Order: sequence, then C-alpha cells, then structure tokens
Amino acid sequence: MVVMLSDIAIRNNAHHRRSVAASLVQGVRVLERDRQVKRRGSQALAPPWWEFFHFQLHRQLVDDVDSSIFGAIYEFKPPESHYDKSVVESPCYVIAFRGTITKPGSVQRDLELDMSIIRNRLHETSRFETAIQAVRNVVATAGESNVWLAGHSLGAATALLAGKTMAKTGIFLQAFLFNSPFISAPIERIKDKRVKHGLRIASSVITAGLAFTTKKKSSQNSRSVDPFATLSAWIPFLFVNPGDPFCAEYIGYFEHRKKMDDIGIGAIERLATKNSLGSLLMTAMGRESEPLHLIPSANLIVNLTPCQDFREAHGIYQWWRPDLHMKSKLYNYR
Repeated sequence: MVVMLSDIAIRNNAHHRRSVAASLVQGVRVLERDRQVKRRGSQALAPPWWEFFHFQLHRQLVDDVDSSIFGAIYEFKPPESHYDKSVVESPCYVIAFRGTITKPGSVQRDLELDMSIIRNRLHETSRFETAIQAVRNVVATAGESNVWLAGHSLGAATALLAGKTMAKTGIFLQAFLFNSPFISAPIERIKDKRVKHGLRIASSVITAGLAFTTKKKSSQNSRSVDPFATLSAWIPFLFVNPGDPFCAEYIGYFEHRKKMDDIGIGAIERLATKNSLGSLLMTAMGRESEPLHLIPSANLIVNLTPCQDFREAHGIYQWWRPDLHMKSKLYNYR
C-alpha cells in the first residue's frame, strides 16, 4: 500500500481524508479478491488496507445473487494515544463499496449492475437494498455525523444513491465518491470549446423544454416539493478525472450552470440540470425514472495530473497519491 501520511490518524485534512476513504474502498476490492482466490488467515491481503488507519472490519456486505463481497462496514478504533481533537472529528463508521471486478466470481453480477445504472434502475436491485439497509442501521446506531460513505465507480454509484436516499429524509452523510458514473454523451471530450459550449446549450434547451412539458402534465392536479432542491443541502465530495469518460461529464455538468447564468439563461439550466433526456423519455412512457447521476450540489475535485491511459484515469489508486495536481470547487445549487 503506497499511502504517505505524516500521521495515521484521520486528521481534518483533505489529503488524509481522501486517502483514507480511497484505501478503505480498496480494502473491499481486495477482500473480494481474497474470497475469490481463497486467501485466508495470514495469507489474506485485505486487512492492511484498514488496519493501517486503525479501522476494524465490522461487517461484510454480501450480494445475495452471487455471494460476492461488494461492501464493508468499518469501525474506527484508534489507540488511546491517538485520542486528540482530530480523532474526535473522525467517523465512528465508514461504509465503503467497491467498483466492478472483471474476474470470475463477480464479473457477471457486477456488469448486470453496471447496466442497471445506465437504465436508472439501480434502486430496484437487491444489492442496493442490502446497502441502504446497512446504511440505515449504522446511522440509527451511531448518528449521521459519525458515518461516512465511500465508493468507487459502481460502488460510487451505490454510495451516491444511498446518500441521496438518506438526504431525502433530512439525513446528510459525508460521502467520498471516486469516479462515479455520469451517463451522458461524452461532450467533455470535445476539444473545441465553442462546439462543446454550443452542444451543451442545445442540450439544455431541449432537456428543459421536455421537462417543462412533462412536469406540467404531471403536476396539473398536484403541488409537490421539488426533490432536487431538497437535496441541495447534501454536498458530497465528488472526485473525477478528465481522462475517465465514465465520470468526466461531471466537470461540464457543474461548470455549465455558471456559463448559462453568465449569458442570462440560468433559468433554463436550472430546469435542465435536474433532468436527463433518458429519464424524461421513460417518464413520458409511464415509467418514472429519476436520474441517479444528477445531484444539485457537490465539492468537485478534479485530478489534473496527466494519466497514461484509461486504466490509470479510472483507477482508485490515483486518489491516495500525495503528489496530485488537483482543482477543487464547491458547487451549491440555488
């Protein structure tokens, strides 16, 4: 494990917290690989990923379809010598979810769940039901301020959906989402800024128009609270790499809001930003579908460090490096 920290306690430091969260997610991945290749006891490779930071494995989260380990609940148990203000501010529990593993024993189920993300149906899967029930139980025991969520790729989508679900009930959990999938056309990869901006404006106008028509029909006889605005107080940490097409669209998604405000059509973007064409079409066909990947607010952290290839840009291991060149910005939906 290459994690260079000046202290193994979880301090109120962005690099420390990012590194700890990413390492705990990696711990879940290695835990599942240990299961697959039957590494047990002293041969197991997973425990150092959490023990280094004074966590204990409280519970494994197991998929009921293929028996793979997709998540873990870690409990923070620092020695008395580490009890200072920084430890008091640390979580009691971290619930972490791994990404897709393309190995026999988990790949078929993981790919099925990847497809459920594309279809906006992750909330209907038994894996998510196991995950959200675990989150609810831990929060009920420890309290929301003592619980973190963390995940990478497929696991980030799971953590994001769990965080959104809890936020709708007024419970705002600190969340670390690494390379979370954003289902959209890859506009962010277009090099010409004018073409990219033009495409985003056109997409916003079309999406807002469809949303206005659809919502007008569905709300003629009802007055409901805007769920997107309700979520705005929840601000997860969203880690993306522009070289990763799975998550890079979050960059344009948030930056485009300000650009639309600057040219005087922010109202159109505020309607478009909480809808996707796919979900609107599903709604028009009578199947309500809330876009999983759309969130009103976030601390967006972009890794600007050059990457060799997609594998590096999408990998979890980039996020515990101490030498990252990053850009961070808070986006608050209003």
